[in-house]
Amino acid sequence: MFKTRLISGIILVAIALVLILAGGGVLFGATLILSWIGMFELYRIFGIERRMPGILGYLAAAFYYGNLLFDFLSEQMILVLGFLMLLMFVYVFTYPKYKTEQMMAAFFGMFYVAAMLSYVWQTRMLSAGVYLVWLIFLCSWGCDTCAYCVGKQIGKHKMTPILSPKKSVEGAVGGVLGAALLTLIYGIALRENMGLALTDIGMMAGISAVGALISMVGDLTASAIKRNYGIKDYGRLIPGHGGILDRFDSVIFTAPIVYYLAVYLL
Repeated sequence: MFKTRLISGIILVAIALVLILAGGGVLFGATLILSWIGMFELYRIFGIERRMPGILGYLAAAFYYGNLLFDFLSEQMILVLGFLMLLMFVYVFTYPKYKTEQMMAAFFGMFYVAAMLSYVWQTRMLSAGVYLVWLIFLCSWGCDTCAYCVGKQIGKHKMTPILSPKKSVEGAVGGVLGAALLTLIYGIALRENMGLALTDIGMMAGISAVGALISMVGDLTASAIKRNYGIKDYGRLIPGHGGILDRFDSVIFTAPIVYYLAVYLL
């Protein structure tokens, strides 16, 4: 299992490298497709992956991404309200075909997966985005790896004993510090390319530390949903890892955090 996980992880990093370096339309399309797959995985739990509420969710995600690219709606709240009203229209005029939680899942899934994941592309499109976008992965996947290694060695105090009994406080601290350290190394290595001062590198490390904390919430959120509905993995797309939501659960949460912190602090 570890070997499979390792090989899949290496392939994932290689694919991420190609897509992020390409940027633009390539990364945009890939992010939208990943969002659709993640939504499908989530919607499958509620039995709406191929039904009207789910289909409306996929269309809302496409509309949201289209607006990011072409900016035909200056006020995003119009999309939020429009999507909600469409779902309520379906709910009311097909009653009792769909349950309340199915409609709520359709609404939640679009923003939880598609909107939040879109910040990977939005971060890449910043002026220094080709460098800054990697902070998302340093403070999610980097934190996850460091937390696992530290927790395995010295973890004693359970962080969430009921939800995720294998995660420890020591591992969490190691994950945050590890993500910050990895970012320091990354910033120093690319200091000249990015034109950074030492204070900027320190700020990047701080952003990664905050992102690492948030990434744990993302990881635990995905775990909580799985536990509530008695499933082990969201899918089988990635050998050794599960589905898109199993691998990108922390990225979903860190992407918007890194984007806004980078915009306002760097």
